[in-house]
Amino acid sequence: MVTEPGVGSGATLEIRDHDGGRVLAFSGTLDSVASGVLWREAQQAARGQARVVLDLGALVGCDTTGAALLADLSGQDGAEIRGAGAQVQALLDRVRAIGPAPPPPVLPPVTWREALRHGLVAALGGVAFLGETMVALVRLPARARQFRRADLLRTADQAGVRAIPLTLLLGTLMGLILAFQSLIPMRRFGADIFVANLVAISLIRELGPLLAAVILAGRTGSAFAAEIGTMKVNQEIDALTTMGIDPVTMLVLPRLLAAILVMPALTVILEMAGLLGMMLVMVGAGWPPVTVANQVAQWVKPADFFGGLAKAMVFGAVVAGIGCRAGLATGNGPRAVGLAATAAVVGGIVATIVLDGVFAVIFYQLGL
Repeated sequence: MVTEPGVGSGATLEIRDHDGGRVLAFSGTLDSVASGVLWREAQQAARGQARVVLDLGALVGCDTTGAALLADLSGQDGAEIRGAGAQVQALLDRVRAIGPAPPPPVLPPVTWREALRHGLVAALGGVAFLGETMVALVRLPARARQFRRADLLRTADQAGVRAIPLTLLLGTLMGLILAFQSLIPMRRFGADIFVANLVAISLIRELGPLLAAVILAGRTGSAFAAEIGTMKVNQEIDALTTMGIDPVTMLVLPRLLAAILVMPALTVILEMAGLLGMMLVMVGAGWPPVTVANQVAQWVKPADFFGGLAKAMVFGAVVAGIGCRAGLATGNGPRAVGLAATAAVVGGIVATIVLDGVFAVIFYQLGL
């Protein structure tokens, strides 16, 4: 069988069986065009054969693509090359010398022991950072000159004041969605008015502090990690330590206190925005605003409000602490700061959700 690759190319491939093997006879010039046409057919002809002979006696010349085809065919078990010219043989030897690309390294699977070890290391690092923060807080009166109040005000502005538009938007949308989705099933039982109770208690007890903490983790926790991480990469943290300045007192405490101070305000703003969104849905459903307001005031207790504020302060401290610790633990390299910011956001959100579950159990046991 003779295959001609196309017009403008003199290369042909003749496939025949001889002495229990298969002979692939190439003739003409095996350039890139001819190789592209003949490659699949030549591989199929050589596949599964106990003995393959490449007859290159009539081959005038080839380029690197044709040499790559011949090298691939000659890599078959028992392949033999006959009649190759000097130019073809030299180019074929050069292609063989390059060899195939090395396979990508196979990463070892992560075992449960390695995962447990990494978890324990992270937990111990968190405990150590918590201890350093408590020590720095106790020694703050003696290191008052290292505590920069300008950083406290700047961080409070970035974490609190500049987050108000996003907090208002998220709170209003959350109130609208909760009220609208609750109104549909409650209307089937004639309990439309109790949508105000449901949304108000959900926002004030749970969703207000939780969503405010998520906003703080996404905006501020990542910023803390990126700022301190950049200082760590530029060896500014080492310079502070060399000068006898405690990095925790100078960098961590202002950010930690700022987050604790702004979180109750963000929580209240988010809750008010959510109640406003709920009010819009209830008014659209035909309920007067006075009736909805009286329903909320009747069912929401002061313990719900102040309990949510207490949770918000704890969430703020945890998110800020995780962000600062991720920054101080930044490694070397161009990806280190990005990884630190990612770890701060993920760690802050996960820790907030876990703590919210812990608070739910505590409040249930206390009867709140």
